[in-house]
Amino acid sequence: MAENTEISLADSTFNPRSRTKTWGDPIKWNNRHDAFFAEHGRMRRVFCASLGDVFDKDVDTQWRHDLWNLICATPNLDWLLLTKRIGNAPNLVDSRWMEYGFPDNVWLGATVVNQEEADRDIPKLLQIPAMVRFLSIEPMLGAIDLCNLPSRSGIGRHLDSLSNAGCEEADLSTKINWVICGGESGSNARPIHPDWVRSLRNQCHAADVPFLFKQWGEFGPANDLNSPPLRGDMQIFGDMKKPMCRFGKKTAGRWLDGVQHNAFPKAGL
Repeated sequence: MAENTEISLADSTFNPRSRTKTWGDPIKWNNRHDAFFAEHGRMRRVFCASLGDVFDKDVDTQWRHDLWNLICATPNLDWLLLTKRIGNAPNLVDSRWMEYGFPDNVWLGATVVNQEEADRDIPKLLQIPAMVRFLSIEPMLGAIDLCNLPSRSGIGRHLDSLSNAGCEEADLSTKINWVICGGESGSNARPIHPDWVRSLRNQCHAADVPFLFKQWGEFGPANDLNSPPLRGDMQIFGDMKKPMCRFGKKTAGRWLDGVQHNAFPKAGL
């Protein structure tokens, strides 16, 4: 992956009193924008927060307001807000954002892991007027078809039909601006089916949506790897000719059919 793609702002407590330096770093990064842009050709991205969820109702209201104010005070940073609780977002973000539109530098993402969560949460994400909306499908625990998701009042058919062969007249690029995908890691990890990833990749490419494949996770397809030594468990899907093997996250890597997918949304969306 490209360098500096994710920068964690806060821990799960979102406590500015114990994390004063951490909360002050974005101001420094914002002030150093010219040098960063000259080197990387883009604004710095701040992923908030890797160990917490800003839209968890247990987060202190004042601390959340402090974050909104910090985002508005740092227009030279792209803020990535990822949540498993996208349904809470309309009532917890700055009310002015819902009324007048989100700041241009806010990317709002929803985590979904299977079709059930996609059907439930993507319509909620699309109701929020963020400039950049993205999906984090990690860990991917089942096939996901981004076509014909349940419509909600005021949305209608927000994703045009995406056939197995590709996409015809899809408007996904104007609705979802980025898709991230990855397998599960850890001692109890479940394998990801390569065809799930391929289907998602094909849907995104057909709709001209940036696609980022982060990792296979603990299990990788043997035929996609440069013959690393097998170790541990094997998982065989009924429709696969070759098994998924437990190589470990580092060895399994992130190659898909000989390609690493590193796409990000273009600046200025």
